[in-house]
Amino acid sequence: QVRLVESGGGLVQPGGSLRLSCAASGFSMDYYNIAWFRQAPGKEREGVSCISSRGASTYYADSVKARFTISRDNAKKMVYLQMNSLKPEDTAVYFCARRRALGLDFRRSEYDYWGQGTQVTVSS
Repeated sequence: QVRLVESGGGLVQPGGSLRLSCAASGFSMDYYNIAWFRQAPGKEREGVSCISSRGASTYYADSVKARFTISRDNAKKMVYLQMNSLKPEDTAVYFCARRRALGLDFRRSEYDYWGQGTQVTVSS
């Protein structure tokens, strides 16, 4: 049974940092790219970052470049999102999702399994 479970969200002040984790189970990580998406209240779900199946390639939305870093450890079946210099506009529910290792983009239709999300709130 395929599962993706996010953790690490919380309340942080502007300028602070958080590290999100995505624990994968039920499939071989070696064949899947993983992405982080986020959804703020009243807004569409948007792609934040994605990483290729072995971690060789990464891709970031312009809004998070130079602040967020995605990484993965296939042996531990984990994907991480290190978020630094957080801003109030980063407040959202963050989801991880998987897609076959055939492309590195944010087309939601290409992602077949999603986690339940973890809330990140950036506020003073």
